[in-house]
Amino acid sequence: MTKKELREKYLQERKKMSEMEIRTLSEQIFDNFQSEFPLIAGQKIHVFMTISKLNEIETDVFIEHFWNNDAQVFVPKIIDNQLISVEYDRETKMETNSWGISEPASNVDSGIKDFDYIITPLLYCDNIGNRVGYGKGYYDRFFAQLDEKCVKIGLSFFQPQEIIEDVSDWDTCLDHLVTPETILSFRGF
Repeated sequence: MTKKELREKYLQERKKMSEMEIRTLSEQIFDNFQSEFPLIAGQKIHVFMTISKLNEIETDVFIEHFWNNDAQVFVPKIIDNQLISVEYDRETKMETNSWGISEPASNVDSGIKDFDYIITPLLYCDNIGNRVGYGKGYYDRFFAQLDEKCVKIGLSFFQPQEIIEDVSDWDTCLDHLVTPETILSFRGF
């Protein structure tokens, strides 16, 4: 299937999900994540903020876990059509952008290029780590600026089933995919 077809399919699949189902599956994804990816104080973790109206995986439990384990947390913000990474703590002033997404009021890019983990949003990921996002390319451009050692971890409600037919040269593969059932690794370790 093409990215466009997969995007439409998985947006519809998520739209059918109840709040309770999203919460339960998000907790299962979190449990799988923490069983495989240990935290060390001082780690730098970039994590997306949940867009509730799109029935995304709830990342609030991830963020709380990172804070409780003394990790440095960074979240995305779009400035001039580019994704920047803004430091985020319990005192960070937040605002709602024009898309209804909560983001830091600050426009200061952290400049971090060596994140330990990048928790990545997606609609679908195939069985070799190619992801389908919302089609704007923000994360692919963001990944291109980072150290290649950064571990890119996608979160998905869905297991890989279809092949993405139109992967391009500028698409960046994930290193891991965490679902409610399992963790898939694409780095070969």
